[in-house]
This record gives sequence, structure tokens and C-alpha cells, in this order.
Amino acid sequence: MTQMQDKQTVKANGVDIAYRFDGPKEGRVLLVANSLMANSSMWEWNVPAFADRYRVLRYDKRGHGDSGVTAGPYSIAQLADDAVGLLDALGIEKAHFMGLSIGGMIGQQLGARYPERLYSLSLCNTASEMPPRSLWEERFEIARTQGIAGLVDGTIKRWFTAPFIERAPQDIEKVRQMILGTDVNGYMACGSAVRDMAQSTMLLKIKTPTLVLSGRYDPACTVEQGIVLHRLIEGSQMVVLEDAAHLSNIEQTAVFNRTVRDFIDSVDNTL
Repeated sequence: MTQMQDKQTVKANGVDIAYRFDGPKEGRVLLVANSLMANSSMWEWNVPAFADRYRVLRYDKRGHGDSGVTAGPYSIAQLADDAVGLLDALGIEKAHFMGLSIGGMIGQQLGARYPERLYSLSLCNTASEMPPRSLWEERFEIARTQGIAGLVDGTIKRWFTAPFIERAPQDIEKVRQMILGTDVNGYMACGSAVRDMAQSTMLLKIKTPTLVLSGRYDPACTVEQGIVLHRLIEGSQMVVLEDAAHLSNIEQTAVFNRTVRDFIDSVDNTL
């Protein structure tokens, strides 16, 4: 195991996965999974709201951040196997899970295929299908010809509402630098997993207590796509955050943190 800044790495499912813990060692683990073109720093706005009680485990998915980049394309199933491999490598039997965007897609796989590893699922700003293929081919072409820099402005406009972009320049700059730090090949390999995903029928297998959270103005994973999750996941709860686009955890930090924390606590208090 090697130390990488404030992260460590461990081999999981054949790839080096970078991770870090925050919170009490005796707390139940909360595993959090990032969006595309993001690393574990995207949760800096949220970790303090959970780390008093939970042992928050952040990690960089394959192809992102300080984790290894292997040849693509990847699949959401493979990325979910990486998450389970990380839990195995760290000796963690069971965890609460919070994932946003592709992180939530990974969570759907975990809920359907690894229910014994989960206490709860918080599926944030996510979807079970992401058409059309042509949209992804356009983005990959930009990535190939211009690098991640060619995608950054369009990404920020999808991730946040215009009023937030205007009033929170420091937050936007942090996010911009995070996006620009993304490996092009890792982005395209994970983006291919989203492009090829078809998980709606899989949702019927999920019996874990589940929160579906959507942003009212999210153009990437819409409220309508959240409703599909809510309808197909038995017993799930759904919350729509007003005045939020895709990265609702940053745009509406306080209400996001309170909503997810209340849900996780409600499950944890029954264990």
C-alpha cells in the first residue's frame, strides 16, 4: 500500500484504486462514488456532514483521479465489481452507499447484484439508461481532438444552473480544475460504460432501502429518469431538490446533506 497525498491505494479487481477515510474508525462505513470527470474531491462539500457518525470511504473509480487507467471500454458492472473489490481489500463486509451520476449507476449494480454488502443506497442525480449514443460519440470526438479542456465549459453548464455559476465562482473553479485533471482515456472508457448501460429491468431486483434524489434542473439525469428509478425500486423514497442541476451535492449542499443524512440515519437507526 502506498501513500498518495491524503489518499492510499490498494489493488482491487486488478487495478490500483485510490481511496481515503474520514470519520470515526468504529462508525459504519459510508462508501461514496463520484460522477464522470470527477475524483473524490467532489465530496469535500459533503463529508463533514457525515463524518461525525460514519466512516466515509471516498475512492477514485478506475480511469479517474489517482486510480489506475486500464484499457477501455469499461462497463458499469466492472466498475461495481471494483467497488466490491475495494470493500474486500479493506476488509469491509457491509456499507451504506451514496453515488452521484455514474456513481449512482454503480450503486444500481451493487443493489441488484451485491445486496448482502449494503445497508442502504442513495442514488443521486442518476439514471438507468443514457441515450442517445450519438451524444457520447460527439463528446468522445471532442475529447480525442481537443482533450478534456474541450469539454469543460459544456460540462459545467450541465452540472450547475446559471445563477449558481454566477454566484459561486470559487466553487466553479474548484470543479473546473477537477474536470481538467481527468485522464482522457479514463473519461472515454467510463463514458462508454454509461453509453452502453441498460439497467432499468435490473432495478426490479433491488430490495435495499433506497433514496432516489434528483435535481429539478438537471439536464444530464433528469427528474423523469429519477422517477423511473423510484417506480422500479420497491419501497424507494424520492426527493427532488429545487434550484439544482446535476451536481446537486455542491449546488445545494445544505439541503443535499440533510436529505441524504436523514435517510441514512433512518436506516442506520434500525440496524
